[in-house]
Amino acid sequence: MADYIIGAGDMLNISVWKDEALTRQVVVLPDGKIGFPLIGQVTAAGKTVAELTKEIEQKLARFVPGVDLSVVVQQTGSMTIYVIGKVNSPGRFAISSDVNVLQALAIAGGLNPFAKRGDIKIFREASGGTKVFYFDYDTVADGKDPRQNMRLKKGDVVLVP
Repeated sequence: MADYIIGAGDMLNISVWKDEALTRQVVVLPDGKIGFPLIGQVTAAGKTVAELTKEIEQKLARFVPGVDLSVVVQQTGSMTIYVIGKVNSPGRFAISSDVNVLQALAIAGGLNPFAKRGDIKIFREASGGTKVFYFDYDTVADGKDPRQNMRLKKGDVVLVP
């Protein structure tokens, strides 16, 4: 989980070795911030655990010399995907680990009989706008192009027309 990007809704366990007063369990607020004693508000969303640890250590160093800080993601509340359209149980799904498109479709109860199996799209927000990926259920299920069965990322939307 070293490359995990913290997001709103995640629960973090932050502790300073040998200082119980500076041990907290905090939830990343919708604005992406957390509150921590002595240093106040810190933006956590969009950072890796290592980046957040380093930032909090630097800010605490003024108050606690030689600080030994630990940040652990206790619970992932920001790992959410959306499966909409012609599936049996469309909706927003909180996931605790990486899932691929087939797994996401299974989480959503599978395709309904009216789904256009060859025209499924995955929408992903990226720095340059929204990227669209295409997924043909039968091609992947038959093992002809397993590369289409990509790993989904936080916030991806799977649309089954």
